[in-house]
Amino acid sequence: MRNPADSSTMNSGVQARAYAAFDTTSPLKPFAFQRRSPEKTDVQIKILFCGICHSDLHWVKGDWGPQTYPVVPGHEIVGRVESVGSGVQKFKVGDLVGVGCLVDSCRSCVNCQEDEEQYCERGGTFTYGSRDPRGGITQGGYASHIVVEERFVLRVPEKLSPAAAAPLLCAGITTYSPLKHWNTGPGTQVAVAGLGGLGHMAVKIARAMGAHVTVLSTSTKKQKDAERLGAHDFIALSSERDFAQAAKKFDLIINTISASHSYDAYLSLLKKNGTMVLVGLPGPQPVQAFSLVGGRRRLAGSLIGGLRETQEMLDFCSQHGIAAEVETVKPEQINSAYERLLKNDVQYRFVIDLQEI
Repeated sequence: MRNPADSSTMNSGVQARAYAAFDTTSPLKPFAFQRRSPEKTDVQIKILFCGICHSDLHWVKGDWGPQTYPVVPGHEIVGRVESVGSGVQKFKVGDLVGVGCLVDSCRSCVNCQEDEEQYCERGGTFTYGSRDPRGGITQGGYASHIVVEERFVLRVPEKLSPAAAAPLLCAGITTYSPLKHWNTGPGTQVAVAGLGGLGHMAVKIARAMGAHVTVLSTSTKKQKDAERLGAHDFIALSSERDFAQAAKKFDLIINTISASHSYDAYLSLLKKNGTMVLVGLPGPQPVQAFSLVGGRRRLAGSLIGGLRETQEMLDFCSQHGIAAEVETVKPEQINSAYERLLKNDVQYRFVIDLQEI
């Protein structure tokens, strides 16, 4: 780490050590590359921890279209500031910081001006696998270092465990944003469909917002966990009778399920004017018009959050003692973690310890 007195003196880039995917089928392998040369408003970060998101797996395997390889995944990044440019105002050497799913946007469209960079009309620059406006392809957080423009760096409260805070940069904001947007609070009946990496964060955050929280699952395996995480109720939707008992019960459903399932069945659980928000990413699913028009129900989607809202979420989680349930792994265990992730064998988020990479 640099001496604070030298914090405005930037080097010509840092040699990063990382794990990268080189094609759609091979295991991730060690990879060394040069991070871009830091500029006046850049922050250079020594990465401590990076969460493994299910979207990392989809991305490196090409499930969402052709990718440019090699690619270093990872967009749930927590680290310490190592050096800052002369124009940086918000951060200093030693600060605990985070980087989420975005590292740039056009900054001039209406959505960017409203601090909702995730909906940038020209397309935001994702933390990995995106064309970098400065040249090349962005590389993510399964690495020793990253260089990010100050605007896209977040302050991580020191009260939070760095490892447990890492998944907040994706799973946390992905669930916080729709809960806030649909006015979750005391008296709100919120259901969380699916209790995984996203779902467990939705339960914790909705409970802290004052909602009555119910977990919806197809089995009873996670009932005790749901209660431990703060859910008031648990409904195992294993039969038509179970669905009937929960009919027209909820104001809001946060649907975190990534496997194929019936949207119509879950929509039937909404009250009049209720909303089901999709944050999981299954394949195309049919929806019957009557599932919506019968109760003036809404089917909506939500994508992470902007920088201002993400900082708000981090501060909220610090205030309420909320963090992700994590299992830490070493970099050389990434591929086995991927295999376990495919089997849903994690409670509830893998986080890579990169302190010694």
